[in-house]
Amino acid sequence: MLVRNRRHASAWTTLRFLALGICSSMALAAALYAQQGGAAGVAPGGRAGSAQNPPRGGARGIQPLEESGFTPIFDGKSLDGWDGDPEFWRVEDGAIVGQTAADKQPKQNTFLIWRAGSPADFELKLQYRLTGHNSGIQIRSAELPNIKWAMTGYQADMDAAQQFTGQIYEERGRGFLAMRGQSTYIAPGARPGLVASLGDGAELKSSIKNDDWNELHIIARGNTIVQMLNGRVMSLLIDDDAARRKMEGLLGIQVHVGPPMKIEVRSIRLKKL
Repeated sequence: MLVRNRRHASAWTTLRFLALGICSSMALAAALYAQQGGAAGVAPGGRAGSAQNPPRGGARGIQPLEESGFTPIFDGKSLDGWDGDPEFWRVEDGAIVGQTAADKQPKQNTFLIWRAGSPADFELKLQYRLTGHNSGIQIRSAELPNIKWAMTGYQADMDAAQQFTGQIYEERGRGFLAMRGQSTYIAPGARPGLVASLGDGAELKSSIKNDDWNELHIIARGNTIVQMLNGRVMSLLIDDDAARRKMEGLLGIQVHVGPPMKIEVRSIRLKKL
């Protein structure tokens, strides 16, 4: 299809988004419904149910999915299956811990890499707690050949100030791909463009917990990545740049060079789609 102007491009992108099938993901549908006000007794679209007009899906509307099909990829006791600089990584109280100090810094951002596979289409769930500075969860990433434990690829970004938490970033690549509250599209050879809003960034920020455990949920299917935090859809990316996107790759956890920081990650589960 020849796209002749911005209006046609926007319409074409929206239709493509709908055709991608990501909205058929039951997990995504449940999260979007909850985010758009799917409270108990309220049907999709905001119409409250009644005895004469009950909400579809039962008395309380659409219910959250029960988790199924996920496999733990961290045993809670050791770093078996994971690989990183032992100066910065350990297991403590059932969680993976990555930590720096003012007098103990990596030469560059360093990562704990999961070595048991290179997932393509998948769902990833985990809990994390960040204290200080910056970190991130890598997906569909690659290890740099000339720098040990350094990665490039898609990242679920996070920082202690909650300025970047919830965005989709590309480490050592194209940079910011979808900011918190954005659904974006990348055409071949182009920069990301905004397709739609997922909500106010400041309001979404209010659902992120400071110095406490947060629930991260990532869906990667085809050329689409959806990032959710604590049941809220934070960012969504459709990447049609075949020359630069990655359709499979390594998972990893980041320790960021700079001010002292501590990232704790636990309950890591993977479901291949």
